[in-house]
Amino acid sequence: MSVLEITDLHVTVETDAGTTPILNGITLTMRTGETHAIMGPNGSGKSTLAYTIAGHPKYTVASGSITLDGEDVLAMTVDERARAGLFLAMQYPVEIPGVTVTNFLRTAKTALDGEAPAIRQWTKDVKHAMSNLRMDPKFAQRNVNEGFSGGEKKRHEILQLEVLKPKIAVLDETDSGLDVDALKIVSEGVNRAKEQTNLGVLLITHYTRILRYIRPDFVHVVVAGKIVEEGGAELADRLEDEGYDRFLDPSAPVEA
Repeated sequence: MSVLEITDLHVTVETDAGTTPILNGITLTMRTGETHAIMGPNGSGKSTLAYTIAGHPKYTVASGSITLDGEDVLAMTVDERARAGLFLAMQYPVEIPGVTVTNFLRTAKTALDGEAPAIRQWTKDVKHAMSNLRMDPKFAQRNVNEGFSGGEKKRHEILQLEVLKPKIAVLDETDSGLDVDALKIVSEGVNRAKEQTNLGVLLITHYTRILRYIRPDFVHVVVAGKIVEEGGAELADRLEDEGYDRFLDPSAPVEA
């Protein structure tokens, strides 16, 4: 079992107005095999949390800590975090012209494991994962995210998740831009990865619709960079009915 522990995390970002605090003391512990949903209104700091865990240089950790199995994540480079078992499915996946999906996945797997996977078994595993995600086999020869639809980009993120087999996956609004059919397929992929590898899932979302398919063990409501309420799946059901109004101070400034 692996443990990701976030303790009193404060994060800032540089804006035209100067140094702006985004996260204001996030504390959260999750283990492999668990699904945690991070919910909250726009601008609450959810994506900042995701990118801070992954090591995005835009965000500065002012104080606090992130550890994985007791190791200091903040002291790791981005690639070291990936090799340690952290994975980020991005809200807006970037295009990589000239790099095919096949080459991208095999290169990533080689970097993670320190050696290239056996080609026959690897090809079989990738084809099987693509079939589960209902992806055309020709997809493997396309350049990464180049000309992909929103749904194709999100399926490719989950394809990476299935074949790279991380310990902890941070899914940043993976449900955004998906129609009902694509949402079900993507959710099935996440659930499949969790069943096969005991994956820990940190699922960031505005809405509860994906939580109908990926049922959370824990729900954390983030407002203005702080966790303001925590609970089980029933809290997500309550948010579906009530929204976030009860957490919001109409006189408070909106966070970036």
